[in-house]
Amino acid sequence: MGFQSGLSGLNVAAKNLDIIGNNVANAGTVGYKGSRAIFADVFASSLNGGGTGQIGIGAKVGKVQQQFTQGNISVTNNPLDLAISGGGFFRLSNNGTISYSRNGQFNVDNSGYIVNSDGLQVTGYPVDTAGNVIPSSPQPLRLSSADIAPNATTEFDAAVNLDSRATGIALPFAANDPSTYTSSTSGTVYDSLGNPHVMTMYFVKTPTAGQWTLHGTLDGGPVGDVNLGAGAGNPVTLNFNSSGALTTAMPLNVNLALANGAVSPLAFELNFAGSSQFGADFGVSALSQDGYAAGRMTGFNIAADGIIIGRYSNGEALQLGQVVLANFANPGGLRALGDNQWEETSDSGLALVGQPLTGSLGLLQSAAVEDSNVDLTQELVNMITAQRVYQANAQTIKTIDQVLQTLVNLR
Repeated sequence: MGFQSGLSGLNVAAKNLDIIGNNVANAGTVGYKGSRAIFADVFASSLNGGGTGQIGIGAKVGKVQQQFTQGNISVTNNPLDLAISGGGFFRLSNNGTISYSRNGQFNVDNSGYIVNSDGLQVTGYPVDTAGNVIPSSPQPLRLSSADIAPNATTEFDAAVNLDSRATGIALPFAANDPSTYTSSTSGTVYDSLGNPHVMTMYFVKTPTAGQWTLHGTLDGGPVGDVNLGAGAGNPVTLNFNSSGALTTAMPLNVNLALANGAVSPLAFELNFAGSSQFGADFGVSALSQDGYAAGRMTGFNIAADGIIIGRYSNGEALQLGQVVLANFANPGGLRALGDNQWEETSDSGLALVGQPLTGSLGLLQSAAVEDSNVDLTQELVNMITAQRVYQANAQTIKTIDQVLQTLVNLR
């Protein structure tokens, strides 16, 4: 019995050292989760059942358990490096075969797919043509490098203050004569081909209290190039009440005559809501429009919720997809496959797939990776302990051998 107990002790101590050595070897492996040995004692079976005086016959390794605790997060220079802070695993596809990983060292292959170092594709939710995420069945994420099409202006918003102290002008308006208008401002609008056009707006104070006229030109051309809703070349009247608030109904309908092959006229709504007439200098507090030129991708970033946002040369940003995460009721039941991957088993339960920051799923940090959760100091202490256990079991065998030798030498 003593030999068997000692041998089992040597066996489990050696396996424990194997586990500790594997942890130490992977201390620098991104996304690695350390393991520990779960020991169990062993008793001999009996036909009549065990009694209170049973003596065990040694020990065994009942289970090798991985520790899915959070590792430290290190910053990198690759925007496709992703670290999970919290629960969850990346969902990877190998031609439809799904595996899971905490290693977020990704890159883009020659087909535009986001892949890991083994070529497995990261899965997530795709987007429609408008850039809206479609939370359907996860599929391999592919980053499109195509240029985005231009968008013609449909809305132009402006908020200005017109100086109520200004003197009324009775002279005929002329865009090239500053004495015929009180103040002016301009903004860029885009046609259907993405070409920019400068629309200049001129404000003329009339002799009537609280009344202004609005004129416009396109790209420095004649006034007739801009129709502000009252016929080509005809001004629009802007009225303000005694409190300086705009009373003219908004928005105005603008039609810009074009001769460059784009859709003509370029029609959009011009809205001066929020404008005022106070006793202060002329000023523009807001100027915006929704058109833009064609754009080429200049970069991208990944948000904490997994949304991949592409940045384009025209200043626009477009959603390209969303990385999903998966979690399990019992992560300890996953089967390790090597290469920083696990697969689902009946013990782990079904994968709970969803967007980061929902349910039990953590958040993503771009340009960062999760380090191994192995504590080297603790592992070295564990190694010393396992060594002592090995030595003690070896001493048990040596002692039993000496006892047997004494018995054999009896005469």
